[in-house]
Amino acid sequence: MPYYQKLGEIPRKHHIWFHRNGAAPTYKNEGIAYEHVFTTQGFDEAYSIMYHLRPPTRVRNVKLVKYHELKKAADSPLRHHHLKTANIPRRGDLYAGRVPMLFNQDMTAYRAKPAKAHDKFEYYKNGGADEIIFVFHGGGTLESVFGELRYRAEDYIVIPRGITYRIVPDKVEEEDYLILESAGPVRIPQRYLNHEGQIKMGAPYSERDLHGPSELITIDKEEDVDVLVKDGPRWTHVTLAHHPFDAVGWDGYLYPFTFNAQDFEPITGTVHQPPPIHQTFEIRGYVVCTFAPRMLDTHPEAVKIPWVHDNVEADEVLFYVRGNFGSRRGIESGSGEQECSAHRGTRGYVRYATHARVDGGIARARRSEVSAELARLTNKERRFPRRRRRFGNRRSLMLGYFKHHL
Repeated sequence: MPYYQKLGEIPRKHHIWFHRNGAAPTYKNEGIAYEHVFTTQGFDEAYSIMYHLRPPTRVRNVKLVKYHELKKAADSPLRHHHLKTANIPRRGDLYAGRVPMLFNQDMTAYRAKPAKAHDKFEYYKNGGADEIIFVFHGGGTLESVFGELRYRAEDYIVIPRGITYRIVPDKVEEEDYLILESAGPVRIPQRYLNHEGQIKMGAPYSERDLHGPSELITIDKEEDVDVLVKDGPRWTHVTLAHHPFDAVGWDGYLYPFTFNAQDFEPITGTVHQPPPIHQTFEIRGYVVCTFAPRMLDTHPEAVKIPWVHDNVEADEVLFYVRGNFGSRRGIESGSGEQECSAHRGTRGYVRYATHARVDGGIARARRSEVSAELARLTNKERRFPRRRRRFGNRRSLMLGYFKHHL
């Protein structure tokens, strides 16, 4: 949850009439704007309140597009995997062209390299999951009822569930995403917040690094608008009776925002620090970490690499963004490496989990002072089955993020 924000016109109190006072012709000449309370966790958690030109409940038609449940690949031995995703072909549009790679009950991870911006639908809503879109390459604008939100390369775009949006890329041929679809809400880690809800000094980022919509979009059009709505495996074509971006104002704590990986301030020590210091977001069942360029450990005898370790309660997945990854050869940006450290629910198996630097990484690290790599780590508490998928070049595909016990 980011900080409080306000755009446009709102009444002086919650839940009172918002009279337009002749500002423009109003719906059925009722002379008011229509309040809409937006929450994703009931009425006790974060919310925003917006005010529409027309009642937001006006739906013309609803039609099922498809019902598509993900199926895991065939069972395989418990082992590490390195799946190269940099050269997957472009396919589909910004919404339907997403390629699922990993999933469980808490999240689904996709790679997306769209061939075109929009096909049948310009507007999209994920009604069942929060989304984190990491912009590997590209830039553009995310439009929603909350306004225009610019994004750029290495941004995390966080989109709470239930928000209808449209992505308008500057150059669709450059767009390249890692997308995490989360059953739980995406939040700032609780330990980064003081009792008043402000991000503490000493956290790896502050409110100034979180960017919400900058300019309101108020589209006053009485026309049918088609929206593609995803709710888990169910995809629905919803036709609205007017344009959904018709808010004249809103305020609150729940809205889409961006955070750029370059604004993450790494925490270092005299010796190597554990992965939780890199945590960026907290979600039910997993966390997302940012491994940003940083000074390496300063102790004269420090081993400047991750220790050999077992993380047997989590699947660790790394997505390499740029730079020289120090612990393993053969890594390219845009590739993923899954450290399969546990398969939840298979308690009878011996867990094959030990992992660390290989191929001379320990010896090379003695001469290093700065880490120039940028990577995402997602550590998942529950097992990730791999999604069965075949590409034209027959390469498999994977990505990265991380869940750690905190």
